Amino acid sequence: MTKLILAEFNELCPWLIERWMNEGKLPNFRRLQRQSATFTTHADVSDPANLEPWIQWYSLHTGLPFEQHGVFHLTEGAKAEHDDLWHVAARNGKRVMSFASMNTRAFAFPGSVYVADPWCEDGNAHPPALNDYNRFVASQVREYSNPDQRLSARDIARFAGFMATHGPSPSTAVAIIKQLLRERIGDPRLSWRRAALLDRMQFDVFRHYQRKLRPHFSTFFINSTAHLQHSYWRHFDPTAFSVRPDEDENATYSDAMLFGYQAMDALLARFMVLAEETGAMLVLATALSQQPFTQAEAAGGKHFYRLRDVERLFRRLGLRFANIDPTMTHQYLATFASGADMAAARDALSAMRLPGGHALFDFNTRTEGGLYFSCNISSELPPDTAVDGAPEPLQLGDIAYKIDATKSGRHHPDGALWFATGTPGAITEPVSILDIFPTVLDLLDVDQAGLADRPGRSLVSNLKP
Repeated sequence: MTKLILAEFNELCPWLIERWMNEGKLPNFRRLQRQSATFTTHADVSDPANLEPWIQWYSLHTGLPFEQHGVFHLTEGAKAEHDDLWHVAARNGKRVMSFASMNTRAFAFPGSVYVADPWCEDGNAHPPALNDYNRFVASQVREYSNPDQRLSARDIARFAGFMATHGPSPSTAVAIIKQLLRERIGDPRLSWRRAALLDRMQFDVFRHYQRKLRPHFSTFFINSTAHLQHSYWRHFDPTAFSVRPDEDENATYSDAMLFGYQAMDALLARFMVLAEETGAMLVLATALSQQPFTQAEAAGGKHFYRLRDVERLFRRLGLRFANIDPTMTHQYLATFASGADMAAARDALSAMRLPGGHALFDFNTRTEGGLYFSCNISSELPPDTAVDGAPEPLQLGDIAYKIDATKSGRHHPDGALWFATGTPGAITEPVSILDIFPTVLDLLDVDQAGLADRPGRSLVSNLKP
C-alpha cells in the first residue's frame, strides 16, 4: 500500500507550466516533474456548460461521469450520496483527510479530517475545532470584494487563536506582514496577492494534521491561481482581446498569473518536503485548465456584479426564505420552507428589470430543492442605473456592486496529472480524469468490488517505482 497526498491545484495550465519551467521560473515544478510519471488529463464532458470545476472535481473524486452523477452546481455534491475516494477508502480501514476539496460530502470518520471548500462551508468540519478556521476562510473567499460584509472581531479572534495552535510557520507570518506593508506603503491595488497568503495558511494547518494523524489518503485543494487566470488573462496576453487594458492597469496586473504560478511553485516545495517526511507519494492534479475568454473580447472581458447583502434584498422584497448561500462570484442558492415561498421569490426577482427591459437576474432550471440565481449583468453600468419592478424605487448601486476584476479566462478541458514515483516518464496519450479514481484506490490497495459502474481504467501499470 502507498500513502498518498493529492495536491489539487485547480485549473493550472499544462502548457503554461511547461513554458515557465523552460524559462527557469518554476524550479520546483521542474524538480517534481523529473521524479514523476506525468499525464495530460481530459474532462469527461464536451459541452462547455458542464466544464465547471465543481462538476469535474466531483467526477474525479467519484469516478463517475457527469451523465451518471448529475451534480451540476456547487453545494449539490455535499447532498449527493455517490461513493467517493474518501468514503471508499475509509470503509476499507484507511485514515482520510479532505482539506477544502471542491463540492464534497462531509464525513467524520475516526482519525479523519474534513474541511469543506469555501463555497460549501456549513459548520460541519471535523474535528469541530476546524469550524473557526473554515468560517474565516470561507468569508474571505466569498466576500473578499464586498465592502458591506466584514467579519466580527470575535470571529477574527477565534481564527487567530486557532492558527496559533495549529502549525503556524514563521515564514507565513513574515509573508503576511510584507504583503500588508506592500499595500499600505506601495499600491493598495496589490491586494489581489492576498490569495496566496490564504494558501500558505491553509498549508500550515494541513501540515499540522498530516503530521499528527498520518492519513493514508489526503487531499488539499486551492483555487487562487484559477481566480487570477479568470481575472487577469487579459493583462497576461492583451493581444487575444480587441479591447485591451490601459498602460497603468497593465503594469499593475500583467504579472498576476505568473505570480500565481510562482506561489504554487513555492508551495509545491513544501509539499515535497512533507511527502518525504510522512512517507507519502505526492500526486499533483489540476482537473481543468484555462484559455482566453474570447467570447467576450469585444468588451475586453466579462464583467460581474455581486449583491451587497442578498438576505437584506430578500427582506426588502418581502420574501420568506430558509437559507441563502453565495456560491461563486455572482451566484446564489436560496432554499425555502415551501414551494409557494420559492415561487414567490422567483416571481419577485424575475420582475426586477434594468433599462430596456433587461432582466436583473437569471435562473437555472436544473436546481432541485432550491432557487439558483445570479446577477445577469455582463457589461459595466453606472451605479445610479434605475432598477424597475421592485416595491420601492431602487438604483443598481443600492443593491449590487461591480467586481473589480473582469473575467477574461475561461475553462479548457485539459489538465495536468503527475505521480511522484521517483522515476520520470511522460505518457503522451491523454487520459480521462475518471482514471484517477481507480488509480488512487489501486495505490491504496483498496478493494473495488461494487464499483463496476465506474468507467475509468487504472493507470498503475504506467507508474514505474
